[in-house]
Amino acid sequence: MRHVAIVGAGLAGFSVARRLRELDYTGAITLFGDEGALPYDRPPLSKGSLKASVDASGATLRPSEFFEENQIALRPSEPVLGIDTTARTLQLRGEAFAFDALVLATGATPRALPNAIIRGLHGVHGLRTLADAQRISQAFGTAQHALIVGGGYIGLEVAAAAAGRGLRVTLIEAGPRILGRVAGPPTADAIRAAHKRKGVDIREGVGLSAFVGTDQVKGAILSDGAHVAADCVIVGIGIDPNVTLAKSAGLATENGILVDPTCQTSQPGIWAAGDCAAFPMADQITRLESVGNAIEMGEVVAANIMGQSRPYAPTAWFWSDQFDLKLQMVGLSPGYDRIVTRPGVNPDAISHWYYAGERLLSVDIINEPKTYIIAKRLIETGKSPPPAQIADQSVNLKVLLKS
Repeated sequence: MRHVAIVGAGLAGFSVARRLRELDYTGAITLFGDEGALPYDRPPLSKGSLKASVDASGATLRPSEFFEENQIALRPSEPVLGIDTTARTLQLRGEAFAFDALVLATGATPRALPNAIIRGLHGVHGLRTLADAQRISQAFGTAQHALIVGGGYIGLEVAAAAAGRGLRVTLIEAGPRILGRVAGPPTADAIRAAHKRKGVDIREGVGLSAFVGTDQVKGAILSDGAHVAADCVIVGIGIDPNVTLAKSAGLATENGILVDPTCQTSQPGIWAAGDCAAFPMADQITRLESVGNAIEMGEVVAANIMGQSRPYAPTAWFWSDQFDLKLQMVGLSPGYDRIVTRPGVNPDAISHWYYAGERLLSVDIINEPKTYIIAKRLIETGKSPPPAQIADQSVNLKVLLKS
């Protein structure tokens, strides 16, 4: 491979480029982005960054010198317009760019509210990019009441940041409860209680009907008829994978760019990684939206470009920081029929273990990083301690790794 082109300068694309050089790839690498910035990490945007003014340098993955020293050609303001899979070229503005291997790390786009609800009002924000975070942080400096639409990780993290900056905060979730897609009821209960203690008004099973205002948003009418004040709205209702470029090139897609176990798309020599990629896992097509997935999938793609034929078999893990809580999760819980709760060593620490029969599926851990390390190792090695042992606080969890 003389030239590897990577479309998408986020964490997944960066991980491919970095790992290629670590594996002693000596050919050319070109990394295309469309945000005009050095590759940066997105999790801080909804976690620590909104607590004060957003500093771009704090999220940057590597300084510009790294790309120069590793001979990675970075084109951060170069959107790719099309792919010619036969000629093996990318269509750029006024240029056809040849490649030998191609990696699509195109990420995802936040879902937006219908235009009929937004009506062009100022003060309604989505959060995905550094520029988004800078706008929201600036708005927090003058706003009085924030409305958060969506009770997933992003919405709850933004709510915590807004409350921490002194805003009155209302969060609405259209589903029956917060974290409905990503965590079990007891974890949601703990997170809800933490937000309530900090003054966040969480309303579940309630949607958004309309905004109030003529130019700037001033409030909202909810689906239950309630009116809430809001001079700043942040929408966090999920993301959709960016597949337009892949579809127009004839690549197979299904809630993402479909890849095989080695992360290769339906077109040989073209790979996909990160939020945009849908891969086989446990006999079903899966797409993971996480830092771990972006890094690990990117590294597997790099290895396979180098001819290693490595299958991608990840252990899903996630984390979320809200107020003084650190929520860490490992594994995937769909299909569970039992939850075992294990109190932590401190009053604000607890873990919830999800089982299907006697098989451990996943674990949610709050404020107990040592327990997270053990749980992650158990999930990675496929070990399932008896639920009774997990519930018994006299049992040292480290012993379970040896059984």
